Amino acid sequence: MSTLRVRVLALLLTAIAAAPAAAAPFVPQRDDVVLERLPEKGDPALAQLKRMRAALAGDPRNVELAVSVARRALDAARMLGDPRFLGQAQAALAPWWTGDDVPASAWLLRATVKQTQHDFAGSLRDLDALLAADPSLAQARLTRATVLTVVGRYADARRDCAALAGRASAIVVIGCEATPASLSGQSAAAYDALLQALAYRGGDAGVREWALTLAAEIAERLGDLDAAERHFRDARALDPRDAYLKGAYADFLLDRGRARDVLTLLRDDARNDSLLLRLALAEQRLPEDRHAFAAHRDELAARFDAAHRRGDSMHRREEARFRLAIEGDAKTALALARDNWTVQREPADLRILIEAARAAGEIR
Repeated sequence: MSTLRVRVLALLLTAIAAAPAAAAPFVPQRDDVVLERLPEKGDPALAQLKRMRAALAGDPRNVELAVSVARRALDAARMLGDPRFLGQAQAALAPWWTGDDVPASAWLLRATVKQTQHDFAGSLRDLDALLAADPSLAQARLTRATVLTVVGRYADARRDCAALAGRASAIVVIGCEATPASLSGQSAAAYDALLQALAYRGGDAGVREWALTLAAEIAERLGDLDAAERHFRDARALDPRDAYLKGAYADFLLDRGRARDVLTLLRDDARNDSLLLRLALAEQRLPEDRHAFAAHRDELAARFDAAHRRGDSMHRREEARFRLAIEGDAKTALALARDNWTVQREPADLRILIEAARAAGEIR
């Protein structure tokens, strides 16, 4: 389940997105200068991932090991928001990255990585082929339902969710159905079904955190802000490092005018482009944080400029928001938002499209 949440992370195979592309290389003058603290130093799970990658390097066609490495790397990307782990996931799957003669486990993960790259058409091709060969693959069907929802094909997504009955737990089936149903005029019914599923305690903590996040988002759209905040807090109690959850909760707080709470939430998340954007939006509203805001504004501009030079267009929604809210460039923001809308059609995509169009004077 956790890999389905990795939606808005850049995929960098050889470079850190945070490095300004035009900057001169930094050459340390002493051997004891700390360039970066690697996250695995303080995390046993990441240290184990590093050991697994080393083992895979010596046996790169070991599909079981490759799948384990890719899955662990995707989990790390979800929790830390560090795009380098997505590069590790793709690298692990390199022997099976093209073609159709691929083990099902590697094929599913290939589709999931493509999803994170916003290659939704490529992801759907892989998932369609997998399910044509074996319609009983519940994880593939759930992943396809997620991708179909992102691109706005709600009826198709709901058919996949319905087909999960008997192949996945009740909370997974209900959670799968909740978002496309709530975006198809059935928000109240979808929310009530989620609450009933969540009333049963126990089960997998990751699945429960996912369902609570969905409940928070739907409650917010329904206007029940107290319930939305309660669900966000309950979800964070289960997984405080989930980058998608942090971003959704930060947006909720920004909309409530609670910029100071956003700083507390995201102060240590500057590696993640999406979370850094929200941090900068909060700092922009706090005069006492103007110096931090200026630094983060410049950092974001450098990251987006570097993405353009790489030909990376995955962060169009985030860049549109940056150009509009931070730089005040409504024309550029609208162009980005329109391009983004051709690729993905979630509520946040529609919101930035409308806001940019209004700011550019194209609608009232």
